[in-house]
Amino acid sequence: MINVMVMATAFYTWFERRMIARFQVRRGPNRNGPFGMLQPFADVLKLIMKEDTIPDEADKPVFTLAPIALLAPTLMIMIVIPFGTFINKDAFLSNLNIGILFIVGVTSVNSIAIFMAGWGSRNKYAILGSMRGAAMLISYEIPMALGITSVLILSGSLAMTEIVRSQSVWFILVMPMGFFVFMAASTAEMSRTPFDQIEAESELGSGYNTEYSGIKFAVLFLAEFMAPIVTAAVVTTLFLGGSQGFDFLPGGIWFALKMFIVIFVLLWFRSTWPRLRIDQIMGFAWKTLFGLGLFNIFLVAVEFMLAREFNQTNNGSLTTDYMLIMSAVNWIITIAVILIMANVVGRKKYTRPEPTPSPLANMGIGGN
Repeated sequence: MINVMVMATAFYTWFERRMIARFQVRRGPNRNGPFGMLQPFADVLKLIMKEDTIPDEADKPVFTLAPIALLAPTLMIMIVIPFGTFINKDAFLSNLNIGILFIVGVTSVNSIAIFMAGWGSRNKYAILGSMRGAAMLISYEIPMALGITSVLILSGSLAMTEIVRSQSVWFILVMPMGFFVFMAASTAEMSRTPFDQIEAESELGSGYNTEYSGIKFAVLFLAEFMAPIVTAAVVTTLFLGGSQGFDFLPGGIWFALKMFIVIFVLLWFRSTWPRLRIDQIMGFAWKTLFGLGLFNIFLVAVEFMLAREFNQTNNGSLTTDYMLIMSAVNWIITIAVILIMANVVGRKKYTRPEPTPSPLANMGIGGN
């Protein structure tokens, strides 16, 4: 699994750089290998050959453990993901009965690892970036948990395999608001644009990893670019039906195709949106996503109670017909909420006063 993830991350770095270059009307990596596909390996060799320095004032144990603490949780999430029907259901702990709680618990370690990197560096830019990161990651864990809670209400299980089986209609269709909340919170948890205040190159140099070089920086680099792959796998499992698809392709192929679509959307975000200020990021978490997450849980819970009242459940799961009705209703509600937010919350808080000409502008006009 580790080897597969490392190779997938190497390919993803090339794909991301090529795609962002296309968005920005550039060529991207094109020197090393065909279409620049060997560029990730050249980058790894360059980092390995560089000197691995540690600042004199750094807290050396914390400074050294931070990259490992950031990479390990990212890898651990993948062991509970059910990739497809062609893999034994008990492989990689994909049948763990508390799989979703495992993911929530493991992702919470990221904020600690980023703070360790900044604190251990004893660098003002690194500490500032890590403090921003800790505040942002802790804040966005709450909306992410709210999005997961709505999934648990519909599936009735904490196991990832049961969540996939309960999606006779994909949850992205049944509760689009929950998908939006989870997707936005997951993007912030990865510290990707527009939520990349942890690094913020134009403000903090390189943020929490300013003092890192050599193999330690390579590990941080690996964890950063592995995060979108892991996020795509979790989103595919929770909202896109996992490995479900038409019979003419194996389940694992469908899973990979859905992951590719999610990754492309994340790259689209990074290529087009500007970075938000830290106050905007925190306000979006607490004023927007938190409220939407609570409203989505209330909506899904009411619909689930109505399903039980009218006998629209089968072995604890909702019937397909009822889920289709929920999809239509929830999409209408989601669009209405977006329009209301755009007209109310999206208005400018302050109206710009009409400019008045200066008295000096009329000097000499109509005078003696």
